[in-house]
Amino acid sequence: MATQTIRLIGAPTDIGAGHRGASMGPEALRVAGIAEALRGRGLDVEDIGNLVGPQNPWQPPLNGYRHLPEVVAWNRAVFAAMTTALTAGRLPILLGGDHCLGLGSITAVARWCQQQQKKLLVLWLDAHADFNTSTITPSGNIHGMPVACLCGIGPPELTELSGAAPALRADQIRQLGIRSVDAGERKLVHAQGLDIYDMRFIDEVGIQRTLEILLADVDANTHLHVSFDIDFLDPEIAPGVGTTVRGGPNYREAQLVMETIFDCGALGSLDIVELNPAFDEHNRTALLAVDLVESLFGKSTLMRA
Repeated sequence: MATQTIRLIGAPTDIGAGHRGASMGPEALRVAGIAEALRGRGLDVEDIGNLVGPQNPWQPPLNGYRHLPEVVAWNRAVFAAMTTALTAGRLPILLGGDHCLGLGSITAVARWCQQQQKKLLVLWLDAHADFNTSTITPSGNIHGMPVACLCGIGPPELTELSGAAPALRADQIRQLGIRSVDAGERKLVHAQGLDIYDMRFIDEVGIQRTLEILLADVDANTHLHVSFDIDFLDPEIAPGVGTTVRGGPNYREAQLVMETIFDCGALGSLDIVELNPAFDEHNRTALLAVDLVESLFGKSTLMRA
């Protein structure tokens, strides 16, 4: 069997965020040894460096959106790079950057899966539902809107990145770890029928049973895309993000999530986003992220035969 080749794609921007600093995320992950860690798992790794896009002008919202032209430019670059990687048979890992970039990444994966007649499942690991719109968020920060845009709710420049909207059906995305949802966002989420496994669900049912339910219909034809927002994790273990929310998964729960995803055998692409070294402690959060990504690719604490 040929060794799997990973392609690392840096997207150094905080264009969609409400804090500066996520633009340093790709280098923080590199400094934490992400390429070396994956090679240690027996994988080939090619790092194509960083994509190029517009600088962050740090302006207030215009017509409900902050930096919309710049967000569009970055997502087009991500869309093209992810498409190229998938077409070349690579497993792409997007090193963000803020979570608005998940829009370009997942739109590319969705189109590729459609062309390959693969079943797509997006696993959105996040503290936030990211289902805001320009009319229900006062900030206009687009990193709070990518799931809505993927489901066809948003400006056409973003909802139609691949030429048609929506990029995703609601039943193709499942969210895990959610614990911060705005009131207007909550109504939209329910109206769309989004599949959300929030922290209360996890607390009541347990993380193992939650994962069994979430991944129950994964089969040999499934392409699983994991969009890993670092604020999915509890800030006690991962302080290096701009939008911390208490009460997230602890280290062991996060490891079980990653190991279980690996066990299902369907991982085909990955985003790592919202790592903000400006809020971190000696690159602690980046090192944790790399540790968890290793588990996504087979590192296990399992000792039983």
